[in-house]
Formats: sequence, structure tokens, C-alpha cells
Amino acid sequence: MRNGGVSFWWQQVGLPSPGDRLDGDATCDVAIVGGGLTGLWTAYYLREADPTLDVRVVEAEFAGFGASGRNGGWLSAELAGSARTYERAAGRAGVDRLRAALRATVDEVVAVAAREGIEADVVRSGVLTVARSEAQRQRLGGELTAQQVTDRIRVAGAVSGHFDADCARVHPAKLVSGVARLVRERGARIHEDTRAVRIEPGAVVTERGTLRAPVVLRCLEGFTAGLAGHRRDWLPMNSAIVVTEPLTPAQWDVVGWGGEELLGDEAHAYCYAQRTADGRIALGGRGVPYRFGSRTDVDGRTQDWTVESLRSTLTSLFPSLRGVGLAHAWCGVLGVPRDWSASVAYDPATGLGHAGGYVGSGLTATNLAGRTLRDLVLGRDTDLTRLPWTGHRVRRWEPEPLRWAGVHALYGLYRAADRREDAGLSRTSRIAVVADRVAGR
Repeated sequence: MRNGGVSFWWQQVGLPSPGDRLDGDATCDVAIVGGGLTGLWTAYYLREADPTLDVRVVEAEFAGFGASGRNGGWLSAELAGSARTYERAAGRAGVDRLRAALRATVDEVVAVAAREGIEADVVRSGVLTVARSEAQRQRLGGELTAQQVTDRIRVAGAVSGHFDADCARVHPAKLVSGVARLVRERGARIHEDTRAVRIEPGAVVTERGTLRAPVVLRCLEGFTAGLAGHRRDWLPMNSAIVVTEPLTPAQWDVVGWGGEELLGDEAHAYCYAQRTADGRIALGGRGVPYRFGSRTDVDGRTQDWTVESLRSTLTSLFPSLRGVGLAHAWCGVLGVPRDWSASVAYDPATGLGHAGGYVGSGLTATNLAGRTLRDLVLGRDTDLTRLPWTGHRVRRWEPEPLRWAGVHALYGLYRAADRREDAGLSRTSRIAVVADRVAGR
């Protein structure tokens, strides 16, 4: 089994060679820090709206190196954050508008991929969420019986389920590399292998020179903590994924996963999975949730015990796959604000803006955020700029060692809550309720 190497997705398509490095000081109209999907979509839509704009993206590694090329491939309408948080800002109607915008964004990404020739294994297949205990069943409130779940996918111990059609399976590396191609074709530049060390009004200071621009947008998601002055803004939360060797037709017959729907569960320490286009199962979940000092991974490598934990989850869902070979394991970081809710913001007075903090639900949200940043930068008053995450502010995370101790304690509580519920507790564990309140979820 391979461990690291950025991700299985990138190993499948081949790691790109970084190019167009910043060569000394330069100027442009809009400087975007971060070559993931948030930054790329923003560049794409800005150039589409105004082809005269000189838009440049600064990326420390290569476009799609971070979560955009490592995620589980869920193009879903899942809310990127807490409905309660957004409701306090804009009421229930505001939350409904954000949900509707995310559902429309699934259509937007699928349409762009089709129109622009991005071959990313996109299948509008929906997502099946499964409850495997009475407590999970109550939380989920799903419309599917245990038999109806089994008719779709034979998940061991399933007691109920919910199916959401507004979700598509994608190949993350193929999608992000396709969007990067579009950005370049539209005349924006992506300065790879160009690490930003500081941003300030009117400038991005990098290891290769200073890029000056009246508009500077921070789109770093889980890597935000590596930027000077931003260590406590968003927590870089770790998530890990394993992918199996291709399953045989006989193995698929036993699993019963005949379609391409995505699969998740309602546990507190939840898992997420997809059936890949080449007949594997890719399954992810939490490993070590957080590294001291907001450190990030090295080339996607994850811990051996995390791999074994995910293997255990796989065989718990599908006992018939006990002993199946794992081909690859990797991890990545996602951005988590202190209140677990994403934000998009731009200040015309300073020219500084940002988007992110998607708490693991960013594949769709990146596109919506990119279009919102476009409207904010261009001074447009639109439905997007009035969504409840626009201008959302949140306090910073606690300093170390409180940050490390708190996050690890929280996930210890969530795992304990799952154990109690799996043992037969007929309601959501109070341990998880307390953990949610402490976390600000």
C-alpha cells in the first residue's frame, strides 16, 4: 500500500510539474493566494466577467495540491457550516437561500465540466446517508427503511437511511486540474512553486518576490495557518482516506453497490465513501484530528493507526471485504473556523478579501464562494452577496496548548459518544451534545 504522494487521485492522473513561478516583483489587478478550487473558481469567474482584468494566482506547490485534489469526491449540496449560526445572522429564510444556492451550484459545476470538456468521472448519482443505530436513526430522520437501504447498498447494521439526489461523484484531481486549465486558457496566470509568506493591503509577499495588486484575496482553506498573522484564524483539521484495490464482480455482488451514489453515515465521527470509476471503494474519516501548532501533513502521508482505523470502518460497513487489499492511503487538511461556519468577505477600503472555512463540505461551496467573491470584487449587489455567509465574522481559536488539548478532547468525546450509541443507547449521547456546545458547532 502506498502512503502519501499527495493523494491516490493525483497518482492516477500523474503529479503535475509546477510552472510559471513568480520571478521577482510584479503587479496585477487581482492577486489570489491559494491555487485550490476557491482561488481557481474565483479567477475563472473574474476573467469571464471582465477579460481585461490581470488576475494572478499564487500557489506554494501546484494547483490542486491541497484539499481540492485530496477530498472524497462529493459534489454535494451539504451546508458548509452550522445552520444555527447562519440563522442567527439571516433567519431561517437566509439559511434556506444558502441551501438553495448550494443545490444550484451542484448544477453549475456539472454544467461547467460538461461545457468545458472537463472529464472528471462526474456522475449525478446522489448520496445515501445510513443510520446504523437507534440514536443515529433519530438524528437522521431518514425516509428509507432498512430494506430500502439494503436494496441500494448492503451496509451491515443499517436501520434506516436518507437519499439526497443533489450530489454528484467526481474525481477530485481531474476536476481541479480541469479548472486550472480553464483559468490559464482565459488568460489568468497561476504562479506555482511560489509560497506566500504574508499578505497586506495592496501586496502579497512571497519567497520569490512581491506581487502588488489593489485586490488581494486569501483562499488558503486549511493552509491559512501557515500565513503570517493567521495561525489562529482557521484550524487545519485532518481527514484521511484509503482506497481499495479494484473489487471483483463477485465482491461487488455481495456489497450490492450497483450504482454510483455516494455513501455516508450519521456517526459523530462520521465516514464518507464513493465507488470510484475504476471499481474501487474510497473511504475517508478522521485520523489524528489536529497537529500541534496548526501544522499540516507532509506530502499527504498519514499515520499507520489511522489506516487501520479506516480499514476497520470499511470492514464494519462491509464484512465481506475483510482482507481486501488497500492500494493507497493519504490525508489532507480542511479549514475549520471557531464556530464551524464558512465565510466569504471583501473590504473595498483595504482591497482584502477571503473565502473558506468549509469544515469538510467545500467541493461545491468553493464554486459558490468563487462566484460570490467575483461579485464582491466587482462591486455587484446580487443574491450571492446577500447570502448569510457573506461578511460572516468569527472569533479566533484559542492559543496553544489549549487548541491542541481542546480539539483532541472533543474528538475523544465524539468517539466515546459513538461507542455508547453503538452499544445500544437509544438517543443521542449527552457526551456528543456537550462536545457540540464546547466546539461551537
